[in-house]
Amino acid sequence: MKSDKEIIKKLYVERDISWMYFNQRILLEAARPEVPILERLTFLGIYSNNLDEFFRVRVATLNRIVEYADKNIKKERDTATHTLKQIGKLHNHYCKQFESTFSAIIEELKQQNIYVIKETELTQEQEEFISSFYRNMLNGSTNPLFLTNSCSLGEQTDEDIYLAVRLIRHDSEGNVKGKDYAIIPLPTGELGRFVRLPDSDGKMYLMFLDDVIRFCLPMIFVGMNYTDYEAYTFKFTKDAEMEMDSDLRTGVLQKISKGVKSRKKGEPIRFVYDEKMPKDLLKKLTTLLNVDKSDTRVAGGRYHNFKDLMKFPDCGRKDLKYPVWPPLFKPELNGAESLLTLIRKRDRALHYPYYSFDTFIRILREAAINKEVKSIKMTLYRLAKDSKVVKALISAARNGKKVTVVIELLARFDEASNINWSKKLQDAGVHVIFGVEGLKIHSKLLHISTRNGDIACISTGNFHEGNARMYTDYTIMTAHHPIVREVNHVFEFIEKPYIPMPFKELLVSPNDMRKRFIALINKEIKNKEQGGEAYIMCKVNHITDKALVEKLYEASEAGVKIDLLVRGNCSLVTGVPGISENIRINGIIDRYLEHSRIFIFANNGDERYYIGSADWMPRNLDNRIEVMVPVYDKEIQKDLKCIVEYGLRDTAKGRIVDGSGENRPWQTEENVLFRSQEELYKLYKS
Repeated sequence: MKSDKEIIKKLYVERDISWMYFNQRILLEAARPEVPILERLTFLGIYSNNLDEFFRVRVATLNRIVEYADKNIKKERDTATHTLKQIGKLHNHYCKQFESTFSAIIEELKQQNIYVIKETELTQEQEEFISSFYRNMLNGSTNPLFLTNSCSLGEQTDEDIYLAVRLIRHDSEGNVKGKDYAIIPLPTGELGRFVRLPDSDGKMYLMFLDDVIRFCLPMIFVGMNYTDYEAYTFKFTKDAEMEMDSDLRTGVLQKISKGVKSRKKGEPIRFVYDEKMPKDLLKKLTTLLNVDKSDTRVAGGRYHNFKDLMKFPDCGRKDLKYPVWPPLFKPELNGAESLLTLIRKRDRALHYPYYSFDTFIRILREAAINKEVKSIKMTLYRLAKDSKVVKALISAARNGKKVTVVIELLARFDEASNINWSKKLQDAGVHVIFGVEGLKIHSKLLHISTRNGDIACISTGNFHEGNARMYTDYTIMTAHHPIVREVNHVFEFIEKPYIPMPFKELLVSPNDMRKRFIALINKEIKNKEQGGEAYIMCKVNHITDKALVEKLYEASEAGVKIDLLVRGNCSLVTGVPGISENIRINGIIDRYLEHSRIFIFANNGDERYYIGSADWMPRNLDNRIEVMVPVYDKEIQKDLKCIVEYGLRDTAKGRIVDGSGENRPWQTEENVLFRSQEELYKLYKS
């Protein structure tokens, strides 16, 4: 008989497999008929975009482990090999689901008088429109590259979508006289992916840019005497693990700048193509792209790069999208009184996107011009394109405040943007810190020092206006002295990580966050064993840390009720008798991306609440500077519990997360569905 410990160690879903299960939940949301049809296309776009990033980063990492010839990592290499095989199987299965969902939506659009047509379905009037479009808009933006033995595709970016073209010359008797191959990058950056044609008889017509270019091939290759043109869409995903050397003489800024430039040189690791592509053209492409057997190949449908569906034209049909939920303003924070004064009176909180992020911007703006403010310290991870946060910080520096900004240069795919912002801040006199070598700064902190008492803001998500419209995040604003003092200590730790910094109020990684979370779970186990009140309620993005997974199993075995909201990766296997039967997990996919991290422990009737930036993953607990803050205000505690309870009740947008990957919907009596995001908005509005 295997011991419980051995069984528990096997009850673990690999991180990357659980991510595939999560992404499928997005795909399943696109298939829900009750979701507005244009939003269903958006979910398909999100699914596709997620998959691109997953292959660029995670699959690239697994490939590197498999290819690394070192006997000391045999166990890791075997795990990575097995995981890659599972990913391949799931990917192919989900691709079929994707294609059928997309086809069904295109058919359903016709019922709304929106037609997505191909180049072979054009009327004469539409052909004339496309010919004119080519002459006026497209000509000069289509630049074919002929595929010769000497050409290289290494510099082609995986941000683009391509047409592979086979060009044939026939003689007068119909015999093939010559054959050429070329690729054409689609100019989606200039023209978008979709072209709207003139309406006709109350119907709206759209074409993929791919099909527009297919129609225009004789014009693109004019004068070259080709008689037949065939074009097939393909795309590839490159390894995005940055080639960063460890030259200590090179500063962090320069190293990251070099890394961003080297990303386009990554090796292709996934190749997706039209299954109807002829074998000779396919072989030519895979050879020039250096796609080998270890890389993922997917033979799909006519179109690829579906992330563009996130920008599918709404054709003026707002009725086919979610109804607008305008962000709300808290009356007590929307008056004439100083927000800094209001925060000093009692703790305040904002739950985005239900409440407007503009209130937080108001705090920064007030701090920038208020004469009582001496200094501002802030961490920045991702920033909006035209960031009001940065503008407020620059204003503060110009008004004589001492402003310190910790900006994370290793924010995946935002490195170049963050470098640009850091230079603008430095030019304005802001003291910019680029973090700690080897540790990503993921915590979301603001510290404002004033002559009348300091305040701090701790958030679960980025200080980013765009994210605050789409992500559910929570910000606590407090003048509670022990917390504010320790937030300031975090900034000191970032500047001088070699000095030991104890924290009593805050849970800080990589210091002792895992240890303290385990202590909180142990207390629930002890309380349960002693007949006290014991439960755990958490809302988190990811749970993959093995120590915490095993500790949750231990708590479940002891009879502690564990209710979790997990949006993304989840390594737990629930419902196993005697081990995980007390664990219940709901995974919600809805109009807003669930992003807040909230932890509630029964603590024998004296509940303990925490919010912050950390998920339960090794990267958050070991390789990042993360901060969780205790919440003491009873009104805010009530709000946090409501958020988690509403999420656990969600049967409309939630699915069962149990480690099987089945993503089953919850069964309800009389099919009465509860949608947590909608009910929260109604609650806040009332």
